[in-house]
Amino acid sequence: MAKCYLSGKGPMIGNNVSHANNRTRRRFKPNLQRIRIKDENGRVRRVWVQAKYIKAGKIVKP
Repeated sequence: MAKCYLSGKGPMIGNNVSHANNRTRRRFKPNLQRIRIKDENGRVRRVWVQAKYIKAGKIVKP
C-alpha cells in the first residue's frame, strides 16, 4: 500500500483480539485518497494524501 505524500504515514501492524483472547495479525490502513495537487514548484501531480489533510485544507488543489 502507498504512503502519505505529506506525512509518510503507511499501514501499521497490530492484532485482532477475540473474546477468548486469541490474537491474529492484522493491518491498520490509513485513509489515503489519490488526488491532484500543486507541489512547491507549481507542478500538478497525482499523489496519495490522508483524508485528514484534505479536510484540514493543508494541500493546494489546482
